[in-house]
Amino acid sequence: MDTDSEPPSGLWLPLITPFRDGALDAASLRRLIRCYARQPIDGLILAATTGEGLALDDNEIEQLAMLTAEALAEAGRALPVWLGLSGSDTRKLVRTLARIANWPVDGYLIACPYYTRPSQDGLVLHFEALAEAAARPIMLYNIPARTCVNLGNNALLRLAEHPNIVGLKDCCAELRQTNDLLRLRPPGFSVLSGEDGLFYGAQVRGCDGAVLASAHLETGAFAAVRQRILDGDRLGASLEWHRLADLPRLLFAEPSPAPLKYCLWRQGLIDSPELRLPMTGVSPALATALDVRLSAVKSATYADRERRLPAG
Repeated sequence: MDTDSEPPSGLWLPLITPFRDGALDAASLRRLIRCYARQPIDGLILAATTGEGLALDDNEIEQLAMLTAEALAEAGRALPVWLGLSGSDTRKLVRTLARIANWPVDGYLIACPYYTRPSQDGLVLHFEALAEAAARPIMLYNIPARTCVNLGNNALLRLAEHPNIVGLKDCCAELRQTNDLLRLRPPGFSVLSGEDGLFYGAQVRGCDGAVLASAHLETGAFAAVRQRILDGDRLGASLEWHRLADLPRLLFAEPSPAPLKYCLWRQGLIDSPELRLPMTGVSPALATALDVRLSAVKSATYADRERRLPAG
């Protein structure tokens, strides 16, 4: 059990998993890692919701972890990498944690059990068992819209006292619950927002960062919103967020990560927008809207670069 690492903070990217012809696309993955190693992000999360983790087999998840570690080393960026895990069988997850204890990851993002809808006491006992078994720190993932169970603050505050539970990806969609947690949490327990469309408000209220799928695009702009808030430039952050706010709406207009993969494919970062069933590609109408958004960003970037060039 590693309890010495820093709690997660800042802008974290839940990396997509590129596929081609039904298999993990190693070349595209390396290209993604090279790209984001140069961006102002603070960590990567693999095989979570955006990474289609439930559609990956054990060998593919291991390959994903190994390739990411190799690509980061080649890029010369010591970026923390956490692995997404989920399941409704506590014993099975404990065995999984034992099996992957030596993988090159720095922590685990573990979602609440889905479908079974356990009690709050059951959730506490589940996560305590995982925390005792884990060789790396754990960040809890509370997303009732997907799991049909909300990890309430009484349970969260009990779990936050465990030395191997260091934070929360918060997608509870309950403003009062989030505000109360930010007020009551113990020192050293991080709260990262996981709702892309609520990013600005969450940072203003005092979240320690965010796990943002949308930050695959315009990564620097999302990082700038948070940095401006930290610097006390609320107006500048608000103006930047106003420009960005339609991007999460587009990227979640249809089931994620299909819109995001389409954009990354159009940008040449991945070789195919392929997903695994039951996920399917974007509709023609959304593809057109995304193309317009990408063209606008490209034009703005080009204009900004031209303004910065010296005269003559």
